[in-house]
Amino acid sequence: MRFVLVGAAALFALALAGTTAATAEPLTLEQAMALAYETNPQLQGEQANLRATDEGVARARSGWRPTIAATGTYGWSRSETDGVVPGGTETELSPKVGALTVTQPIFSGGRTWANVSRAQALVRAGRANLIAAEQQTLLDAVTAFMNVVRDQATAELRKNNVAVLKRQLQAADDRFRVGEITRTDVAQAQARLSGATAALTAAEAQLAASRSNFERVVGRTAEALVNDAPFPAVPPTEEQALDIALQKNPLLIAAREADRAADYAVDSALGGLLPSLSVRGEYERAEDTFGRGIQTESMSVMGTLSVPLYQAGAEHATVREAKERRSQARLDVTDAERAVREALRSTFEAYRSSQAAITFNEEQVRANEIAYEGVQQEAQVGARTTLDALNAEQELLDSRVALVTSRRNAYVAAYQLLAALGGLTAQALGLPVTIYDPVEHYDDVSGAWIGLGD
Repeated sequence: MRFVLVGAAALFALALAGTTAATAEPLTLEQAMALAYETNPQLQGEQANLRATDEGVARARSGWRPTIAATGTYGWSRSETDGVVPGGTETELSPKVGALTVTQPIFSGGRTWANVSRAQALVRAGRANLIAAEQQTLLDAVTAFMNVVRDQATAELRKNNVAVLKRQLQAADDRFRVGEITRTDVAQAQARLSGATAALTAAEAQLAASRSNFERVVGRTAEALVNDAPFPAVPPTEEQALDIALQKNPLLIAAREADRAADYAVDSALGGLLPSLSVRGEYERAEDTFGRGIQTESMSVMGTLSVPLYQAGAEHATVREAKERRSQARLDVTDAERAVREALRSTFEAYRSSQAAITFNEEQVRANEIAYEGVQQEAQVGARTTLDALNAEQELLDSRVALVTSRRNAYVAAYQLLAALGGLTAQALGLPVTIYDPVEHYDDVSGAWIGLGD
């Protein structure tokens, strides 16, 4: 029986490490997160969404720039005149007109400044949302990785349990044949084996589902996973963790920037009630417009001052709407702060309790191993029943499964806590990847005067 226990422990350790002999290249947790960062389509979609948001700054800045338009007309006309000269006159013309117009805004009620500031705030909010998406992607990778490790270990433990119960059933049948135990003992062993086989089937199905989810998140099959990563460093106290989260949580940062954008939206709406000033320059050349061979040229520069007096109430409605949107944005900040506090407290407690659960489950496994060996020895001399031996085996199995589960929960809780702190990013973790830099694209397009992109 000691050899059986040693073999079970070896299988347990092998499953917990998540290794298989079929794959020569194992995958670590760090590598899985790196693959998810580089290949996950949802994260790449968020990066594209932020690049689209960057264009709002260039669009807003266009309110400061001139507009240039060129127009040209060409046609044919025929006219006849009777009674003026004997026999009348007939004239055919092919008028050609070309014009170039340049309009330069000077003052637009402060709307351009407000629109630029609003667009920049939305870009900052988009960057925070991108960090939140990155954190969710990496957390999904951690969860998928640890689920496979847990389910693979559980399947190995249950497979080993089925093998042990088969030997126990055979031993019980042999002892029944020589009259040492009753048919009831054999039936109990048979029932326990059937239950263990059903549990193994369910564990293998769960493992297959976890591997499928891992492939979706990470972009690679979960053939050989090595769980040798240490727990990430987190603040020692909940108060310290909360202070960090209120400053760096990306969802809270995004809400605050959206509130700033709503302030600028009010300023932009108020600008619609103020005067606007622009300068317009125009050059025009015409030929054969007034008569054959007649050419004309004209140039003009004009300033236009527009003072809105009454706009049918539309602009006032826009201002009122913008103010209500601002009120909503401020309430969203309050809601985000509450959500961050709640998430931080729950994840910190989950992390602390899962760490304690590992210690307790390890002690339970050691105690159940001793109890199991003792019950087996006592059963061999008739001091324990077959049911006692089966129960001891089940308790040992349950404690080992609980240990595997608690380790998985501790890892996931640790990274959930790290995400609440805003620290679950590829850069903060030092992942071996090329970090996406949103500033590079922003600098390329925010001040661009022309260009259609890729």
